[in-house]
Amino acid sequence: MTVDFGGGIGRVTDDSREAREGTLFLTTKLNRRFEAEAKERGATPVTPEALRKALGIERLDIVGITGTNGKTTTAAAIYSILLDLGYKAALQGTRGLYINDERVGEKSLTTPPPLATLANMYEAHRSGCEFFVMEVSSHAIEQERIDGIDFALKIHTNITSDHLDYHGSIEAYRAVKSLFFQDETKKLINRDEEILKFNPKNAYGYGIENPATYKVMAYTLGGGVSGVLKHFETVIPFETPLQGFFNLYNITAAIAAVHILTDEDLGDICEAAENFGGVAGRMEIVSEEPLVIVDFAHTEDGIRQVLDSLREKEIRVVFGAGGDRDRTKRPAMGRAAASVAKKLYITSDNPRSEDPMQIIEEIAEGVEEKPKIEKIVDRKEAIERAIAEMEPNEALLVLGKGDETWQEIGGAKIPFDDRAVIREILSRR
Repeated sequence: MTVDFGGGIGRVTDDSREAREGTLFLTTKLNRRFEAEAKERGATPVTPEALRKALGIERLDIVGITGTNGKTTTAAAIYSILLDLGYKAALQGTRGLYINDERVGEKSLTTPPPLATLANMYEAHRSGCEFFVMEVSSHAIEQERIDGIDFALKIHTNITSDHLDYHGSIEAYRAVKSLFFQDETKKLINRDEEILKFNPKNAYGYGIENPATYKVMAYTLGGGVSGVLKHFETVIPFETPLQGFFNLYNITAAIAAVHILTDEDLGDICEAAENFGGVAGRMEIVSEEPLVIVDFAHTEDGIRQVLDSLREKEIRVVFGAGGDRDRTKRPAMGRAAASVAKKLYITSDNPRSEDPMQIIEEIAEGVEEKPKIEKIVDRKEAIERAIAEMEPNEALLVLGKGDETWQEIGGAKIPFDDRAVIREILSRR
């Protein structure tokens, strides 16, 4: 990638092949071995810290959110609340780049490469932003993609099993997540989890079950997520249209984060939180009658949480697992879905180079109640079958892809949007 920042900075690249006289070569863990080549081509090496200072973006308050689940919703909620309170803010993550309530960048990696992130921060700075909210993946921590960033606040949502194909073990995965919280930066920790190891200096907590700086004293989940939040002697009610117990954690983290960052009145922050309607593809209600919901859940814990949020109904679930990714989680995903759902329609997600039916069989291995299972490779057919078999007062959850608009099969990206497919099927009924 090469970016021309103009002014006194000029051209910056992280690709030695694009290096030349007068170019700065951004050196990171990912490309350090090519630094000599870049210098031979006439480029001048620069560290992320030095480039960030030269761009003037060190004045941005940067918020980093990491965790297995909840990063996208928590980040979006913080961004939404900040905007509603009158601040200028940017949001970078799975859904792309947003600056001051305008989408300016398409979907990319959860945490882009360092040069892309610095370029996004520069755009936010030029747009007058005071805050830059970003999702931080375990891959980005491991690969030092966030080196040189001074965070104003780091947030932990949760840690469950994921990306073991990359990290090798759950212990290694937890260690990488914990690494993000070892310095003295202000940090906001989910106190209902005991897995994370963190530096207690400048640490705040949020939670429902255990003592925390921001503790939910009471809550209800009917018709949305609402509760009563206690912060020392202050007790404030809040409510949102979000669905699901897990979103109680996400919105609490967001409210607490904005309070830590701005020191605004906690009541005003909770009032602003009421305007946050959630994220596309996250517990998104596509149809109310029949009730069909789309969600991005693609891990054992994510599936369990989403299904638990609708326990008052009989649930059917359509889901699969991504190909060329952590195979160990597949049986656990099947087991989690079967623990709550009435019927499982196991289908293709993004099989990539793998045989879709092999992935389906590996998911099915985790399900003891085999009569619950329908194995249907074609995802549209699986959704159509599930809708056709729905009975009154049942809910259908279509999981794994959220707001993705394609399927990756055999190296090709084929247009496919769960929500559009559901609407098209329902329109023919």
